[in-house]
Formats: sequence, C-alpha cells, structure tokens
Amino acid sequence: MPKTTGRPQTVLVPKFVFFTKGVGRHANKLQSFELALRKAGVEKCNLVRVSSILPPECKIVPASRGLRQLSAGQITFVVLSEAATNEPSRLVGAAVGLAQPTANSHYGYISEHHAFGMHEGRMRDLVEDMAATMLATTLGVEFNPDTAYDERKEIYRMSGKIVRTRACAQTAEGDKNGLWTTVVAMAVFTM
Repeated sequence: MPKTTGRPQTVLVPKFVFFTKGVGRHANKLQSFELALRKAGVEKCNLVRVSSILPPECKIVPASRGLRQLSAGQITFVVLSEAATNEPSRLVGAAVGLAQPTANSHYGYISEHHAFGMHEGRMRDLVEDMAATMLATTLGVEFNPDTAYDERKEIYRMSGKIVRTRACAQTAEGDKNGLWTTVVAMAVFTM
C-alpha cells in the first residue's frame, strides 16, 4: 500500500486540447513573442511547457471553444514550438503535430519542430510524421522507417491503430526592416 503524507494528491490530466498559432513583429524580441501569443489568443495565460503526450480520452476541440475556457493568469499547459528572426526576408517556422490512437484509452503523441527556410507544408508533414512514427512504435505497428511518410501513413492507417493525425504550423518571412519576427504553434491543454 502506498505511503501517504496526509496531503491530498492531485493528478492533472487534461480533458481537452486545441491547436493555435500566431505571428508577432516588434523591435524587441520579447515583445514580438508576446504579439505572437496574442495572435494565438493565449497571451493572458501563464504558459507551462510540457512534453509530447496526448492523454488518453483527451478530446480535441476547436480553438474558439478552447480559448473560451482560459482565464487571465491561469496556469496553462502547452506543447509549444517557437522561432524568431530579425533577418529581413528569412523564412522562419514553428509547428506541432498530433497522432491519436484508435483506442481512446491509450495515449497519443504531439511533436514540435521549428526551423528556418522550411515552408509550411513541409513543416506540417514533418511534425505529423514525427508524432505518427512515435505512436506507431509504441503500438507495435511494423514499418520501414526509410520509406517516405506518405507510404508509412498508409501503413499506419491500415493497421487500424492510428485514427487521426494532424498538424498546426505557422511560417513568416522576417520583417523587411529588421524587426523581430516570432512565430508560434502550440497544442493547448485545458481541464
């Protein structure tokens, strides 16, 4: 029997997740980050970065619904990808990807990536691939890791073990006048 300390034990397992993204530009890097969070709708929260597990039975909701669940000052858990540049015309990007198992009682994966010079479509494919590959290896889905993601995606789906993959990505070109340009993409958990 586990030893108790007399203090109540709190287990925080999010029930909902939503995806959001944003871009901010400002002379100061920190303020460009704040503006990106504003575009994403989460600037009023105290963000706490967490790793990449989608909890079992966690429901994906639209950003509009998830944002309504947030309160000013709230501790908010996020899987966050961010990148910034002050180089004119430099392409910067941030993305998060999701792989959700068919069995709602099993956990899924969320991946994150940020890069320079990578277009949005390629970033979306990469994070979706990373999340799906992590989940597939956990679920015992056999595949050749050297095959293209499109081929592996079909294997994952045909296995019947992975029900959904998705990605949220934000790219932007660095401000032509050298202002800081920050991009964010995130999965935001709510209780």
